Amino acid sequence: MNIEKAEKLGLCFGIRRAIKLLKEAASKYGEIETLGHVAHNRLLVEALANTGIKPINHLDQAQGKILAITTHGTSPAVLSELKSHRIHIIDTTCPIVRKAQNTAKELAEAGFDIIIFGEAEHSEVKGLLGWAGGKGIAALNMKQIDGLEKSSPRLGIISQTTQTRPAFIEFVRQLVGIVGPKTKEIRLVNTLCPVTQGHQEAAMRLARGSQLMLVIGGCNSANARHLVKICSPLVETHLIETADEVDNSWFLGKRHVGITAGASTPDEAVEELVTKLKSL
Repeated sequence: MNIEKAEKLGLCFGIRRAIKLLKEAASKYGEIETLGHVAHNRLLVEALANTGIKPINHLDQAQGKILAITTHGTSPAVLSELKSHRIHIIDTTCPIVRKAQNTAKELAEAGFDIIIFGEAEHSEVKGLLGWAGGKGIAALNMKQIDGLEKSSPRLGIISQTTQTRPAFIEFVRQLVGIVGPKTKEIRLVNTLCPVTQGHQEAAMRLARGSQLMLVIGGCNSANARHLVKICSPLVETHLIETADEVDNSWFLGKRHVGITAGASTPDEAVEELVTKLKSL
């Protein structure tokens, strides 16, 4: 059986940067807390917890005066509340997410109503809505958008950074088809993460030449789920969180197996999967 990893996969630079910042802070201050999970990967969160970096879900759970903002970012309101409580902030917001936040802010200040292509309940999107200053809504399809018949004369469109390019293009096409005739100005800004796009394109290329694809990543990870969505139409694809979840029956008659990994998947998890497959 030939086992091949995608050319680009696994931890992105934003997550690696956050891990470095958090470990440096833990070394300096001792235990620190993060507002939410650093990334949507259980193995990564558990590994960081062992070094004194522990997540909380709400501000009122904070025990100390040091709190880290995760790679997904947060809203201006949360940042303001932290400052009012004199909590020292360690901001690990991904630079790509920060760029999307700035775009939302600039569009809102310029008088645009904003539509964000993304999951409304995702922490990154909640932050983007905050930076839109109450002038934004999030949706993944037209059914989730109310009041298009009363569309703003100026409309800005951005995306959650980890969405797929084809899905974003199709969303924009449908949206413009509905609001185009009655909107004076539409400003589209591509806020998709180029690193994530590179992972998705590499996974697609590998899937086309494989008989089976394994995506290793967190079950709650948006980018891992998108990798599955991209590969599934091309070849049998399974999402797993650890090598222990591998089912030997998947490999019957398979000679070429491809592997890709979510942007928050630890390097060790990928190598453990490769080692297990080689032992089959």
